[in-house]
Amino acid sequence: MSVHAESGDFVDRARKGWAQVRPDLDVASIEVMGRIARIGALANHRAERHLVHEGLTRAEFDVLCTLARSGAPLRASEVTVATMLSGASTTKNADRLAKRGLIERLPWEHDGRVVLLRLTVQGQELVDREFPRFLERDRQMLSGLSASEQAKLATLLRKVALAAESSS
Repeated sequence: MSVHAESGDFVDRARKGWAQVRPDLDVASIEVMGRIARIGALANHRAERHLVHEGLTRAEFDVLCTLARSGAPLRASEVTVATMLSGASTTKNADRLAKRGLIERLPWEHDGRVVLLRLTVQGQELVDREFPRFLERDRQMLSGLSASEQAKLATLLRKVALAAESSS
């Protein structure tokens, strides 16, 4: 048995530490929120590591995937909302992706000051190649759960996400 299995996961160790230094605090929420954050960070790190061979960051990949699933060009502000990046970060990522020929900027017919972003053929090919790999890494991370457990977890996380989105 590994040292990590014997001592629990990161959150178990964090709770133990808080119990020692601040036993007056109820830290039960980190059972869920701490794990969500930790799993998200680990998934992002894993994605970054695997995208480096394409010369992409996770944020750039998120922009590409947002455009790929939209089915139509999007305003930069729509990409910002979908990716939760800042407006400046969306612009910076779009600039880099456009320079690489992965997206293109189009004038918006309703307002010449607004620019639409659209995947190029090269950008679509990259998403078509990398997104299935991304999904496979997700499946690997979930492999310890049965299909039923995954469905239950998804339902519960949806409730947490809806509560978080409505309070932000």
